[in-house]
Amino acid sequence: MNTIRHNWTKEEIIALYNKPLMDLLYEAASAHRLFHNPNVVQVSTLLSIKTGGCPEDCGYCPQAARYHTNIEGNDLMTVSQVKAQALRAKSSGSSRVCMGAAWRNVKDGPEFDQVLEMVRTINKLDMEVCCTLGMITENQAKRLAEAGLYAYNHNLDSSEEYYKEVISTRGYEDRLQTIDNVRKTNVTVCSGGIIGMGESVEDRAGMLVALASLNPQPESVPINALVAVEGTPMENEKPVEIWDMVRMVATTRIVMPETQVRLSAGRTEMSREGQAMCFFAGANSIFAGDKLLTTPNPDVNEDMKMFDLLGLQPQKPFIKKMQPETIEAENSQYQTLGEKPKWSRPGHVIERNLEASTKRK
Repeated sequence: MNTIRHNWTKEEIIALYNKPLMDLLYEAASAHRLFHNPNVVQVSTLLSIKTGGCPEDCGYCPQAARYHTNIEGNDLMTVSQVKAQALRAKSSGSSRVCMGAAWRNVKDGPEFDQVLEMVRTINKLDMEVCCTLGMITENQAKRLAEAGLYAYNHNLDSSEEYYKEVISTRGYEDRLQTIDNVRKTNVTVCSGGIIGMGESVEDRAGMLVALASLNPQPESVPINALVAVEGTPMENEKPVEIWDMVRMVATTRIVMPETQVRLSAGRTEMSREGQAMCFFAGANSIFAGDKLLTTPNPDVNEDMKMFDLLGLQPQKPFIKKMQPETIEAENSQYQTLGEKPKWSRPGHVIERNLEASTKRK
C-alpha cells in the first residue's frame, strides 16, 4: 500500500471501484493516512479571469461560444482585480488561487504577459498559484514557472476512448503533451476529470489508468461531478449519485496515494454527510467560493462550518512543495517566441454537440 504504482490495469481499477463499499472505504482511508494528515484539507479559490467565448466544443462546458447558455462573458481581468480577489480568498482561508481562462491554448502576447504578472502578484502574497489556460508549449510553461507558478491544471476529462464522445476540437494527445511540457519545469501538475457525462465505470477506470501511468503521477487530481447547464449538449444528464463520487474518490486515493484528491465541481448537490464520506475516502482538497468558474459552489462560510463540525483544518500553503521563486519580467531567461504550435483538431462529429450548437434559446 505504501508503494506508488504506475502499472495499474483497467481491470484492477474496476475491481477496486466495485468492491463492497465498506471494504473500499477502509482501504482508501488506510492509504490516505499513510501519506496525508486526515484532518487537514486544502481550501482553494477558483477565479475565472477570462470568461466565455471559447472556440472548443467540450460537451459539458457553458463557456463554449457555440452553445447558447446564459454565461456572461468578460475580457481578461486586470492584475489589480485579480490581486483584490486573491486577498479576499486568503482572508477567507484559501491557501491557493486557481486562475482559469476560457482559451483553447495560450498565445504569446500582451494577454499572456498580463497573466504572468498575475502569477507574480499572487505568489508574492504567499499563496499557491495555479493556472488553467488550455494547451501550452514548453517555453510558455517555463515562463509561467519563472513567474512563480505552483501548479498547472489540465484535465484529461475522461478515458481516451470516451473523450471522443465529449470533445471533437482537440485530441487526447494534446492533453498529455501539455502535461509533459509542464513536467519540464518545477511546476506541479493538476489533472483529473468529470464523472456523470454518460461514461461507463470502464471509462472512469480508463482515466485513472492514464493518470496513474504518468511518472510522476499528478500532484493533484480533481474529481468533478458534472453540473448540467442548460444549453450545453449534456444539459439532460442526471446528477451523479453520491455513491459514485465516494467510490471514485476512494479508488483515486488507492491508485494514487500521494496525490491530493480534489473534491471539485458538484458539491452544491452533496450533503455534509456525503462530503464527509468523501473526506474519509481520501479527498483532501476543496474549492471554496460561490462559483467554480461559472457553476454554483457552496458558500465559504458554510464550508467553514462543515470543517468545524468535522474537526478539519485548512491546509497551509507550500506544505507539499517549497514556494517557487518569482523572477521579474525584466530578468526573465525565457522570452516570447511567438509560437504557433500545431495542436490537433480531430474534427469528427459528435451529434449532441452539433445539435446543441444549432439549437436556439
